[in-house]
Amino acid sequence: METTKPWVKPALEFGPLIVFFAVFMLYRDDTVVMWGRDYGGFILATLAFIPALFLATAVQWRLTGKLSPMQVATLVLVTVFGGLSIWLNDPRFFKLKPTIIYVLFAAILGASLALRRNWLGAVLGEALPMDAHGWRKLTARMAVFFLVLALANEVIWRTMSDGTWVWFKTFGLPVLLFAFLLGNARLYRDHALPEAAAKDDDAPL
Repeated sequence: METTKPWVKPALEFGPLIVFFAVFMLYRDDTVVMWGRDYGGFILATLAFIPALFLATAVQWRLTGKLSPMQVATLVLVTVFGGLSIWLNDPRFFKLKPTIIYVLFAAILGASLALRRNWLGAVLGEALPMDAHGWRKLTARMAVFFLVLALANEVIWRTMSDGTWVWFKTFGLPVLLFAFLLGNARLYRDHALPEAAAKDDDAPL
C-alpha cells in the first residue's frame, strides 16, 4: 500500500459529490441540448458525477490496492440508476439510488446480526477496535440509522424540489452520518479493546 497524504482519502470520497453539486448549481436554471435532447441541470450533474466517481474509485484502488464492498455496491448502483436517469432524461431514478443503497446496507447489517457475524467489524475494525458486544450494538444501531436515512431520502425527493434534494444529498447526508458516528462515542469508549486487534469477517458476534 502506498503512503498517501491525509487529505487524499476525503478528497476522493467527497470530490465526486462536490462535482455533482457544482454542476447542478451552475446549470440548475438552464437547459442544454445534447444528442438532440434537452437536458436540465440535474441530469447534467448526474452525467458529470458518474465519471467523477469512476475516476475517484480507480485512484483509490490504485493507491490502496483494495475497495470495500460498500464502495463497489455504490459504484454499481450509481452507474445503473444514474445511467437510467440520463437515458430516460428522468431525475427520479438517480434520486431513488440512495434509498436502495441504504436499504441494502441495513439488510446486510441485519443479516450479520441474524448470522452472528461481525461484518461491520471486518470493515471498520482497524479504525475502531472494540469487543464483540460493542460491534453487535453498533451494527444494530447502524442498521436502524440506514433505514431512517432511506425514509428521509424518500420523503425529501418525493415532496421537495430538486434543489432541496441536492443540498440534502451533498451536505445533509454527510452531516447526519458524522453526527451518528459522533453520537456513538460513548459506545466506542465503553467497548474499546486495550489493543487494536485484527478482525476476521467470519468471527462471531
